[in-house]
Formats: sequence, C-alpha cells, structure tokens
Amino acid sequence: MKVEKVMVIGAGQMGSGIAQVCAQAGYQVVLNDLKSEFVERGLSVIGKNLSRNVEKGRMTDAQKQEVLNRITASTDLNDAGAVDLVIEAAVENMEIKTKLFAELDKIAPQHAILASNTSSLPITEIAAATNRPEQVIGMHFMNPVPVMKLVEIIRGLATADEVYQVIEDMTKTLSKVPVEVNDFPGFVSNRILLPMINEAIFTLYEGVATKEAIDEVMKLGMNHPMGPLTLADFIGLDTCLYIMETLHQGLGDDKYRPCPLLRKYVKAGWLGRKTGRGFYTYE
Repeated sequence: MKVEKVMVIGAGQMGSGIAQVCAQAGYQVVLNDLKSEFVERGLSVIGKNLSRNVEKGRMTDAQKQEVLNRITASTDLNDAGAVDLVIEAAVENMEIKTKLFAELDKIAPQHAILASNTSSLPITEIAAATNRPEQVIGMHFMNPVPVMKLVEIIRGLATADEVYQVIEDMTKTLSKVPVEVNDFPGFVSNRILLPMINEAIFTLYEGVATKEAIDEVMKLGMNHPMGPLTLADFIGLDTCLYIMETLHQGLGDDKYRPCPLLRKYVKAGWLGRKTGRGFYTYE
C-alpha cells in the first residue's frame, strides 16, 4: 500500500508540526480541527516555521509556497473519506480518541491506516473501537515535530506486519528515525522521561533545592539541553499529570504516583508556557 494523501486531526502544536513535515516530504495533507480558527492558527504556525527556513537559506520562497499548497484546511471529518492515512493528534484523552477512531473507521477508505500520535495511551484499546484493529498503529512524534528526529512506532495487539512496514517506510520519507516499541503505558520515551520530571517536582516540593538549582544540576551535570522543570512547563503541566496518571493506573506501581505539587499547579491553572505560568513565569 502506498501513502499519498494524509489527514492530520488536531491543528495544535503537534498536529501542525506533523502536517508540516508530511507536506515538506511531498504528501498531500488535510489539516483538520473542530473550528476553522484552530486550523488557521495551525497554518499560521506552519507559515512562520517555513519563513524561518527561507530566512536561514534552507528553502526558497517558491519551495515554501509549494509546501503550503499541499496543505488543505478542513473542519469536516468526512474529508477522511479520500485519504490513505489518518494521523490523530487530538487531546490526550481515551474517551475522545476512541470516539474519534470509531467515526474514522466508518468514514476512511477500507485500505486506510489509522494512526494515533498518543504519547501514553494504549494503541490496543484505541484499535478496539474500530473494525480494522490490524490497521491501527501508534506514531508518537516528538515536540517540536519539525526539529526532533524520533518517531516511536507502536504496534497494537492486532497491528499487521505490513501496516507496520508501511508506517516505518513512510516515517523515513519524513527524514525521521522510526523506533519500534511495544504497547505499554508511556511506551519508552514517556515511561522514562515523565518519572524523571515527576522526581524533579518532588525534589522542589520537599525543599531539596530551588527550581533554578534543580534545572541547573540536570543541565550542567547530566548534559540535558533544558532542565526538567523548564521542560515540564514546555510540555504542559496538565499533560505531564495526565501521563503520570496513565503510568500509575496502567502499571499499578506507586513509583509513578504524581507529585502533589504537580496536582496543585494544574488545579490552579498554572499549566506552563501555554498559560503564562507554571514553575516559571512567562511573558
């Protein structure tokens, strides 16, 4: 099976990035979201990213326009009726995802692959909402998508080998590195990353050091490009909490218990960069 046309559902930070790299690789892309203003915002971010590439001499103005011309805006899920691959990048919520996949199963062509960009939820459970579980797979891109090379490819219990192969090959055409991962809560990336972030929050909560000191230790001592508390703000503290809860519930081990300070910040609406305040304050 050949992938030529891709629908990306969700025009936020992750979805717009996925749409951009697919269009840059030559695929026809349908960028879908609930409201036209969400899609327009996503297209605006893509335009800014491409303009930056033009300024840095990585592409010409004509190439930028070609990429943008490959992306079609959509607010109608029925547009999935003419695509080869759907990549869902909606909110990290199992109820929303399963409902979406059940609808897509009815709309998308019989040959189409349904992929989820979920960062922690079980692909097998998402696939069970469809009548094509063998054609459901996880494609977990890293943030920011245009920059980060890794894509975790997650097989559900029923995912067919040929479907895995199509997605692995397609990932390489995006100039990404595919890594095969089995279907466990948090996969590899977030099973290791989020407990580290959670432990950094506990370290702050217990008064071991200031937030600046904790971040500095991890940057200078462990050679991390940014400290764990800065990274948590970048990811979104609500997303961090949701993933920790998924790990805690899915693996049943108290070492994944979310820090009470993380819960408190989320309840206060201090979600990080996107709300202007998290562990740090942003203008």
